[in-house]
Amino acid sequence: MLLFRLVKIMLISMRFGLDEFILGHAKLNWLQKLVNTLLFWRKLQAPRGERLRLALETLGPIFVKFGQMLSTRRDLIPLDIADELAKLQDQVPPVAYTSVAQTIQLAFAQPVEQVFAQFNQQPIASASVAQVHFAHLPDGTPVAVKILRPGIAAVIAKDLALLDSAAWLLQKLWSEGKRLKPREIVAEFGRHIHSELDLTLEAANCSLLGRNFASSKLLMVPKVHWDWCREQVMVMERMDGTPISQVDYLRKMGVNIPKLARDGVEIFFTQVFRDGYFHADMHPGNIQVAADGRYIALDFGIMGTLNDTDKYYLARNFLAFFKRDYRDVAVAHIESGWVPADTNADALETAVRAICEPIFDKPLKDISFGRTLLSLFQMSRRFGVIIQPQLIMLQKTLLNIEGLGRDLDPNLDLWATAKPFLERWMSEQMGWRSVVRNLKTELPHWRTAIPQMPRLLQTLLQDQQKSSQNHELHLLVREQKRQNGWLRLIAGALIVLVLFEIYSRWTGAV
Repeated sequence: MLLFRLVKIMLISMRFGLDEFILGHAKLNWLQKLVNTLLFWRKLQAPRGERLRLALETLGPIFVKFGQMLSTRRDLIPLDIADELAKLQDQVPPVAYTSVAQTIQLAFAQPVEQVFAQFNQQPIASASVAQVHFAHLPDGTPVAVKILRPGIAAVIAKDLALLDSAAWLLQKLWSEGKRLKPREIVAEFGRHIHSELDLTLEAANCSLLGRNFASSKLLMVPKVHWDWCREQVMVMERMDGTPISQVDYLRKMGVNIPKLARDGVEIFFTQVFRDGYFHADMHPGNIQVAADGRYIALDFGIMGTLNDTDKYYLARNFLAFFKRDYRDVAVAHIESGWVPADTNADALETAVRAICEPIFDKPLKDISFGRTLLSLFQMSRRFGVIIQPQLIMLQKTLLNIEGLGRDLDPNLDLWATAKPFLERWMSEQMGWRSVVRNLKTELPHWRTAIPQMPRLLQTLLQDQQKSSQNHELHLLVREQKRQNGWLRLIAGALIVLVLFEIYSRWTGAV
């Protein structure tokens, strides 16, 4: 089955003339001529960008998502290709309404007419995994209905199996395979893509992100109508916004585009460092802008998470980078385990400085991220940087954010925008605010444990007394002194807790 899928990919690539992307180099021109001669019946009249888009649509959702990511990188690919791939964000050919109606019938055991008071047969957006229709609930509430494409799970399973096989082969045959962990990366991607196949999980993602930004003046998240959500169908609040890709129209609306770009950076870093929970599919097709200039998030199938350790080392690396403290960048990489423990910190510091210095104090339009990424990749090979699969989604999202910022405001200073937020976050994590926050978090647990301490202490003393009956007298005396020390320590802790509780009640009253 995998061999059949691989052959199919090759045939589709040949059919749409994708070989010219590989054989277009002057040194391989002779091979391109040979291929054209062998495939003499092939007529390639459409532009290369359109052919690439059609090929990715034909190959399926995994490849469409790859095209979506590429579409945001106008600094890395030609503009004609980027413009065509942008159509993959929400203009994938939709499935027929009859299939949509069948899916709703299976999900609710009722026909569409009984589930919704009104249902628009023409989709408002169509992507690789699902499409969205506007509708009205029985009480007249306007909603957006997201519906999975029929049979999409089987297609994704085949593509993931093919990717895993390719990753296994790469890991076995390539010397860099062990360091780059391709199978773990595919597994991480597969975990996220599978979550898109159960729309109740996406609804839960949407609900959590909405709670995180409930009082935000920068981001709006649609509310979920849980009574109408099923595995194949998700119903949410209908949002009224303008696609963020329509920059000229947003300007006519009076939206402050430079501020919009800065807000996008702040939203991203807030999700990552405050919440450790972020939207990991932030291409322009999933983002709109409200009339008041706020972002509107859509499509919550792929979300990323970070633990406290990852957040700390990421923030430390970012801050050191912004301050040009390349020594701390090197030390943080070593301490986090992202490079081998025996790495020469001086050499790593020098290598990072050579890559990062040229891009400081420059707006996005003057930075060649393609060259920077190539340099970083070469450095990672030299120093044996260990790829962190849990950070792959973050890296992908960061590329999307940078591409989005470039489209909105090429003069955006990404570093100056992000630095104050990270400094504030690090202060909250390492300063006195962090101590107070942790005390308040743990206090309810202490309140439960403190009343039980005398009984637990008595049990401990009784057990120790039984176990020490055969010891010499001096051992008993030494044990008693140790216990008295613990009692004094516990008593001191209780006094501190009581004082803290009095202080908390007093400040709360004030």
